[in-house]
Amino acid sequence: MSLKATNNVGTNSYELEIEIPAKDFEEALQKAYLRARKNISMPGFRKGKAPRKLIEKEYGEEVFYEDAVNLLYAPVVNGAIDESGLDLVTQPEVEVVAISKEEGVQLKAKCTTRPEVEVKDYKGIEVEKVVNAVTDEDVQKKLDELREKNVRIVTVDDRAAENGDTVKIDFEGFKDDVAFEGGKAEDFDLELGSGQFIPGFEDQIVGHSAGESFDINVTFPEEYQVKDLAGAPAVFKINLKSISKKELPELDDDMVKDSTDFDTVDEYKADIKAKLEEAAEKAADAKVEGDIFDKVIENMTAEIPEVMYDNRVNEMVAELEQRMAPQGISLDMYMQFTGQTIDTIKKGYAEQAEKQVKLRLALEKIAELEKVEVTDEELEEEFKNLSETYKMEVDQIKALIPAENLKMDLSVGKAVDIIKESAVIK
Repeated sequence: MSLKATNNVGTNSYELEIEIPAKDFEEALQKAYLRARKNISMPGFRKGKAPRKLIEKEYGEEVFYEDAVNLLYAPVVNGAIDESGLDLVTQPEVEVVAISKEEGVQLKAKCTTRPEVEVKDYKGIEVEKVVNAVTDEDVQKKLDELREKNVRIVTVDDRAAENGDTVKIDFEGFKDDVAFEGGKAEDFDLELGSGQFIPGFEDQIVGHSAGESFDINVTFPEEYQVKDLAGAPAVFKINLKSISKKELPELDDDMVKDSTDFDTVDEYKADIKAKLEEAAEKAADAKVEGDIFDKVIENMTAEIPEVMYDNRVNEMVAELEQRMAPQGISLDMYMQFTGQTIDTIKKGYAEQAEKQVKLRLALEKIAELEKVEVTDEELEEEFKNLSETYKMEVDQIKALIPAENLKMDLSVGKAVDIIKESAVIK
């Protein structure tokens, strides 16, 4: 088995010419025969005892070719890639060019390699840090949230329904005087003005009182998900059973003491302001980091294979599936809930994936330029940290994450530190 030639056929594109000698192919053919013969029956022989030559004569001498090539594929192709010294970003496309017992097997592997990267001016990047001031209005919003948590729901019986009220209704929808599926409910709680129903529905309940029965006329939106109803006029018969409203309590020391770890409104307000200021500082730092990374990407030059973006998008979809799995939600269910397809999900990730790929390539190059080193002690410490994070044994983590991959992650982290420490933040 040998690599015959490595041919550069384009930017980041190579073709490997790979040869499997006749002797090695013959050994693989014999192994393929021994594995398959137990399932082969031929007249005059017990099942699994038919000679190879007789089977090849009956079914053609190529009968075991595919299985033999599959047996050799991984060691041959991987060995050729290692011998070539190419740094591939995805699995190669391999085709059989020629095959025979006399000459062996000729393979061609189309490979896409990691691009050459140039990064300039990554030190001394100038960015502006803006920390948004915390206003009284910001604090008041948080205070109002506490009031909302302590809200009381009271029944309204002395006036008609208004926007902001919650009404309990029975309803049934009709198109052309025929009730349609999914258009009926009883004891349904609807907050008027929430936009939960199609336009016009909630507005026509406003002004009616509890105990009234009435019709409302609406037209379904043209883009409505039920095709039979899209753009169609409909009549809903409404029975307005009750009206209720939220009654917010006064914010005082007693409510604060009952609902928080603080004794007074002033103490609680001071804590809110401190936490909002801390959050504003963190948001500003995150924005600074993002701006620095954007500058790094701007200062990078590389012809990046499209497959690298595709691979990252696919990884992001897989990460989405992993996040939803503990909730018992599959990707198919998620797409049904959100009305998306796999293509729209991938399209939504495309821009972010492109940015991440570019940044990673730039940081790896910076780590190389800066001759960043990761010690064995640092590597072991990171394996230990991961084992504690994921509640797994260190050996299990090592089996899942190749040491070279983790080493590269750590070197990239050091490259980030170099860039940030040298940045000029105004």
